Amino acid sequence: MRNHKPLLVGITGGIGSGKSTAAKIFSILGIPVYYADDRAKWLMAHDPELKKQIIAAFGEESYTADGTLNRTYLAANVFGDEEKVKTINGLVHPAVKSDFESWSQYQDSPYVLKEAALLFEAGSYKELDKVINVSAPLKIRITRIMLRDPHRSEEQINHIIDQQLPDEEKNSKADFVIKNSDNKLIIPQVLKIHEELLKLGK
Repeated sequence: MRNHKPLLVGITGGIGSGKSTAAKIFSILGIPVYYADDRAKWLMAHDPELKKQIIAAFGEESYTADGTLNRTYLAANVFGDEEKVKTINGLVHPAVKSDFESWSQYQDSPYVLKEAALLFEAGSYKELDKVINVSAPLKIRITRIMLRDPHRSEEQINHIIDQQLPDEEKNSKADFVIKNSDNKLIIPQVLKIHEELLKLGK
């Protein structure tokens, strides 16, 4: 474990904004990136305490006989119901928070990134030192998602976008904004933020 605690920086952005691309550039620059959404899925599948809590809240059917997370069951019985979504988030977010905290203690870097889709919506941005929002015009985002996920309908995409805070609100809450439109290069913006964060994380 290192003596100097790294600066904790969040990177977020609405679906199709390009936050994963921006996070990859930081990663190429040698910055450790914690992918919160992927890690949440891993914890739901492997963390014994969290599994116990999910079974207590949603029943034995939440996991298959071999202990695998029953995504089909959860998608059908949880994700359409606002109250149940709140319940599952209330179990998963604290598990991710403590996992991220222990992970960040072992990173030998001036700062680390926590990449998450709902940093502002979930309130977890309050636990971070700085936040970067990746922003892109709505039309461009919808086109990107349809190209990337051809199985999603425009209606489904709009539903996901409606669950997320509007870009203007995220930009006003963020410490740094990366504009990822077709006429704005993303790499120079990442490099500029990287330089500033290196100074802050000294």
